[in-house]
Amino acid sequence: MKKKILFIGLIAVCFNIISAQSQYHNYVDPMIGSEGTGRVFIGPSCPYGMVKPSPDCTVSPNSGWLPMPKEVTGFSQVHVSGTGGGPKYGNIQIMPFSGDLNKIDQTSYREEENVKLGYYETVFKENNIKTEITTGEKVSFYRITYPENATKDLKIDPGFFLGEPKEPNPDAREAQQFVGSQIEVVSDTEVRGYSRIRGGWNNGRAYTVYFWATFDQPIANYVTWKDGEFYVNQPSQFDSGKKTGALLSFGNQGKKELNVKIGISFLSSLKAKNNIEVEIPHWDFNAVLLALENKWEHLLSRITLSDDTSETYKKMFYTGLYHTMIMPVDRTGENPLWTNNEPYYDDFYCIWDTFRTSSPLITLIDPDREVEIINAMLNIYKRDGYLPEGRSGNENGRTQGGSNAETVIADAFVKNLKGIDYELALKAMLKDAEVPPGGNEEKEGRGGLVDYLQLGYIPYGVDRAGNRTIDYAYNDYNIAIVAKGLHHDGIYDRYIKQSENWKNLWRADYENNGSTGFIMPKDASGNWLDEVVFGESKIQKPTFKYTPTITESPWYVCHWCVFFYEGTSWEYSLSIPHDIPEVISRSGGDLAFKNRLDTFFDEELYDVSNEPSFLTPTMYHWIGRPDLSSDRIRHIINNNFNSSPKGLPGNDDSGAMSSWLAFHMMGLYPNAGQPYYLINTPLVKEVTLKLKGDKSFKISAKNLSDKKKYIKTASLNGKPYNKAWILHEDIVNGGELILEMSAKPSSWGTTMLPPTK
Repeated sequence: MKKKILFIGLIAVCFNIISAQSQYHNYVDPMIGSEGTGRVFIGPSCPYGMVKPSPDCTVSPNSGWLPMPKEVTGFSQVHVSGTGGGPKYGNIQIMPFSGDLNKIDQTSYREEENVKLGYYETVFKENNIKTEITTGEKVSFYRITYPENATKDLKIDPGFFLGEPKEPNPDAREAQQFVGSQIEVVSDTEVRGYSRIRGGWNNGRAYTVYFWATFDQPIANYVTWKDGEFYVNQPSQFDSGKKTGALLSFGNQGKKELNVKIGISFLSSLKAKNNIEVEIPHWDFNAVLLALENKWEHLLSRITLSDDTSETYKKMFYTGLYHTMIMPVDRTGENPLWTNNEPYYDDFYCIWDTFRTSSPLITLIDPDREVEIINAMLNIYKRDGYLPEGRSGNENGRTQGGSNAETVIADAFVKNLKGIDYELALKAMLKDAEVPPGGNEEKEGRGGLVDYLQLGYIPYGVDRAGNRTIDYAYNDYNIAIVAKGLHHDGIYDRYIKQSENWKNLWRADYENNGSTGFIMPKDASGNWLDEVVFGESKIQKPTFKYTPTITESPWYVCHWCVFFYEGTSWEYSLSIPHDIPEVISRSGGDLAFKNRLDTFFDEELYDVSNEPSFLTPTMYHWIGRPDLSSDRIRHIINNNFNSSPKGLPGNDDSGAMSSWLAFHMMGLYPNAGQPYYLINTPLVKEVTLKLKGDKSFKISAKNLSDKKKYIKTASLNGKPYNKAWILHEDIVNGGELILEMSAKPSSWGTTMLPPTK
């Protein structure tokens, strides 16, 4: 009888292990892309969650985290993921310690660290204190275990923030600046207060993060501080423009585990308290973690990979989906600027990055969420006057190139997302395209718009004139497409013509590295510029020969003032997503364009780490060579992406890099703002998308292997399919795309080229 019971028990254990492995959230590794330039957030987060608690390793890193052995100064509740530029947030920091309540700095070093989806754990060397973190949507949950006989102490520091300069500089670009903080010990189990900070990445106005902290044990004694001076048993320090905080002791008696819940709000401390009461009214850490895992499981399970997919590919793929859905942040009900019942999202960080792959992937995985996000953009337009391009801390900024919310809206429109007022959206798009923003043109709208409308291009000397011109041309195409669909023929005629403005900076006779024709600088009088002046010296006027391969400006030129933002003419001359056949023609035809693409990749002129070249590896499709696109994509992924902490080749930029990878692993790639996906060789044998209305779409690559990596034939729902692209509606209607693979390229996809305007 005992043997039988033991056997049944073993079966149950095996079943639980298999079940755990089959849960998709277990394949997510938040550490992928955490080191190097990826800069992803490693702590627990709900999908699009407002609260993102994790360790801060000094004030320097954008995500807060740095690898061991770097010290930890504390754990803040608000962070961003994958961003470049200056840091933002790092608000409401806590830090467990043990000892006297006489020192603000409680920096410690990690002995170990354990990270998985929804969960963070570390143990400190100095005091052997273990800190575990999980989170809800608006509430962080900490489980802190102290050693036997040690005092259970905790620092709460609302004055901390990321990016604090060593010396105060109120005008420092992209550096956050302290405005004020406040703290109050409300009862023996509650502390409240706020942090008010301005500046940071978007040079934004002051934002305030309110908090309410509650503990499952009573405070035995405490001190508060202001401007570095301690006040024993003084329960509050009001805001007077000086940093405030508190050191709390829970004594050394009773259980050694201290549980802490920290509610966050952008409205008030009482709202933060209410967030705790509504969201996590109990003290069950594991229940909060389970609820978080289930939220992610619900989303991640919408795309399944074949069982024989390698563990490495599963980790890379599902982590890519996870990173795509961390931002933007859902702050519905937490908007301090205006009150209505419409969705409110923040941390669009930055649409210049995310419109290309992140938004289209959310449209596939979670279309209802994408509708909310776009409605939030329109909500911002109605109240702030412009659509966001970048937004953080409840304020628009920055613009890096185009007014790319237009592309996001157009992408939703051509993919027939319901629940969006597209007439209002068109008005918002036209505001960007017709009304100069004035003042700080890095905040919103279109900088250089007057020149663009008068000349048909932006002349050299206006910041980012090159990429702004071609970005605006594509945004004009987006406007034209929406206007046409809404039967505004006059608007369509004007903007489809303006979508050709990129040609005004195309220097047809310029040769470089064997290719002809490039986007190059031109002055307001229409003269091409071979040499350009760098700097603003009144004494010297140093010149620099401008070529299509220039990647950096001299150190004394501002990063934002160059002709091409974060790119070269080689990259941007191929970044014309609505008019690729014309680029091919102006490059000399199919063969010349193939040679141009080959040079671009073989001579390492391609920058895998940045978004302007995201579409370029697929451009062989437009000359009837999808096999070459697939070769390039596979090579890029194999050499630049992996499942390690350095597994992303550049800033993840709110999931832009991760979503690029996820799309290509499925064998699909969007041309954002247009209603189709390019078909490439997938990296996995079978992908199934679970769609709205209980529909599903399966992509099957028969006989796929390292040798059989070319698509020989294809069928869609049992019928021959000879196009190397597929419409969005064909996917969402459900069905199956079967790709028969072979060892050699075939004639498949060579004649019916992707759609053009």
